[in-house]
Amino acid sequence: ACSAFSRKSCEECLKNVSCLWCYTNNTCIDYPVRSILPPSSLCSLSNARWGVCWINFEALIIALAVVAGLILVSITVCCCYCCYCRRRSRSRLDEEEEQLARKREERRLQSLQRKHERKLKHDEIRKKYGLLQDSDNPYSRFENE
Repeated sequence: ACSAFSRKSCEECLKNVSCLWCYTNNTCIDYPVRSILPPSSLCSLSNARWGVCWINFEALIIALAVVAGLILVSITVCCCYCCYCRRRSRSRLDEEEEQLARKREERRLQSLQRKHERKLKHDEIRKKYGLLQDSDNPYSRFENE
């Protein structure tokens, strides 16, 4: 089917996707689908055109490899960056949680300290007015004078 476009133009040959244009002898050849790359016995890669006439097969392969490489590198960089950010935010959350736990413990200790001070102050007042009960005998007789 592609050989009908031989000796015509590259553009006409490449309108059919299954065709390969060879510039060495201006022939339109069926693309060898069994092999990924056309063999050099059929047409050298620098003279073969497929898809578009303005870029040879060799340059097309190199360009596609570069684009694929850039895509893979950018995906890898994005994944690494996301993992780094997730780890960093997780460690930041852990630090915040530790800091909150420390502050909570400090407030609890301060509260206990104030409670103890209030108890001492109240005991002093009770002692001053004779209201402090003996710890050995909490029940005392009420004396009426």
